[in-house]
Amino acid sequence: MTLDLRVWQGDITTLPLDAIVNAANPSLLGGGGVDGAIHRAAGPELKLYCAGLGGCETGQAKLSPGFGLPSQYVIHTVGPVWHGGGQGEAEALASCYRQSLLLADAEGIVSLAFPAISCGVYGYPADQASKVAVAALRQAFEECHLSKQVWLVGFDEAQCRLWQQALAI
Repeated sequence: MTLDLRVWQGDITTLPLDAIVNAANPSLLGGGGVDGAIHRAAGPELKLYCAGLGGCETGQAKLSPGFGLPSQYVIHTVGPVWHGGGQGEAEALASCYRQSLLLADAEGIVSLAFPAISCGVYGYPADQASKVAVAALRQAFEECHLSKQVWLVGFDEAQCRLWQQALAI
């Protein structure tokens, strides 16, 4: 079994993988940033489906079909809001990546892409978040039963550089 971590710059909604991960809000009904882009690309069926999921707690993950996306599934996870780092933000963020990867494994998902969870309107410093994410994915993979190809997606070059730096640790 192998964990293949790769960095890709662009729009996560265009990736034809088994699943993409959505940096969702607790309602799972869409919002801004990556969340809004995924909902727009998937179509109105995604919001209707997510309405039946009953929301999602911070650090947890839930699965939906991809509907109009090229990916078969969307894994929705709710990242922490940054409050300076002293309120369990790193643990909650690590849980997002861990729970998403383990849910993917349980569903037989091999290829998936993650955005930089909590780094937009939730205000998590992207350099710190990238390190937490890579460490959490590596640790969670030890519990997986299938090999994984994981794309760490940055919409811009700056985020891709942060992903590369975190992978080098």
